[in-house]
Amino acid sequence: MTNFFGHRQEDEEEPPGRPAPGHGPLPSGLHAMEPGQAALPGRGPWAAHRIPPDQEQQAPPLPPHRQPDRGAPVPVQQTREPRLPGAHTPAWSRFVFGRPTARFEPKPPAADPYRPDTLFDGWSTPELTVRLASVRGDAHRFGGQPRQDDIVVAAHEPTGAVVFAVADGVSAAPQSHVGAALACRTAVADVLRQLDEGRPQVDWKRAVTAAAYQLFMRVTRGAEPTREQKQEAQTLLATTLVTGLVRLTRSGRLEVNLVHVGDSGAWMLHENRFHPLLGGKEERTDGVFSSAVSALPWVPARIEGTWYAFPEDGVLLIGTDGFGDPLGDGKGRIGSVMAYELGRPPREPQAVAQLLDFSRETFDDDRTLLAVWPRHRLDEGGSPAAAGGAIGAAQ
Repeated sequence: MTNFFGHRQEDEEEPPGRPAPGHGPLPSGLHAMEPGQAALPGRGPWAAHRIPPDQEQQAPPLPPHRQPDRGAPVPVQQTREPRLPGAHTPAWSRFVFGRPTARFEPKPPAADPYRPDTLFDGWSTPELTVRLASVRGDAHRFGGQPRQDDIVVAAHEPTGAVVFAVADGVSAAPQSHVGAALACRTAVADVLRQLDEGRPQVDWKRAVTAAAYQLFMRVTRGAEPTREQKQEAQTLLATTLVTGLVRLTRSGRLEVNLVHVGDSGAWMLHENRFHPLLGGKEERTDGVFSSAVSALPWVPARIEGTWYAFPEDGVLLIGTDGFGDPLGDGKGRIGSVMAYELGRPPREPQAVAQLLDFSRETFDDDRTLLAVWPRHRLDEGGSPAAAGGAIGAAQ
């Protein structure tokens, strides 16, 4: 497994007296059911960086860093937003980390197919609690492009499993948002069908190939693709994909089966640390992270799911690089707040959408995140009430 990310925040300094979550090897209890896993890391207390808004706004904001032919931003007038009792930030205001991006009114994306700027969802089965969100990045809001990320999650009642797919359309592909949507829906539908068939193990090669085939069908309108049409599908619809399933063992721990194509990733959050399971950008021999992405409809020659058994209070996170890049190795402010807020499931599903839609200079990509906990964690006391817990309560 490649445990690298494309953006490490070297310039961040942690506030004194507040230890941040580290990044270490996989702890005992988390193991891919293959040889070669690492030993128990050190433990540390929960740490949340509570950042007063007046401190975060000292530096002048900058616009999104990718700005080809977008025109001038539209000024946004200050409004009198209602405040919750005792809140220090207006309800639903964006969290700011460091230097923010500029404030502007987003431009509408193309109307066909319909792509909402933001989506979120949340529910629980008897065994598992699910929260998810996908938000359009500032670069696409500013330029009027659609959100290229997509996500599909479904519960399979007979087995108690939750099946998921997360995709990140390749930015250079003009219809990658369509490719991402097709890949997610097709992969989840195929895995659910296999579970209905009673297969002892999911055929991940079949699921991924089915997703790729739908991208070809989008170009050929149902006919078998020629070589030129396969290349056209790669040019127009290319997308990454992470798909898998998660279920609860009899001992109350998460058991996860994962496969991926491209640089979207998966992590286990445990004891305030983010442990990469798969994905992330590849590091070249010169120490620079490569932006080259393998993407559907290209299908790797070998696709095999990897099983992971989590420790008792481990949390499964699946996300695109819009989440993974600013997270980095989990040692910075963003990682600290994410660890605090996602350690237990927030009661309100929209809290994850607000948490994910933070503002920080240079990080303006679409962001998508799926989080899964054992159901009993939802009912434990002391969980954060909403995504404002780590920041909004700052004095």
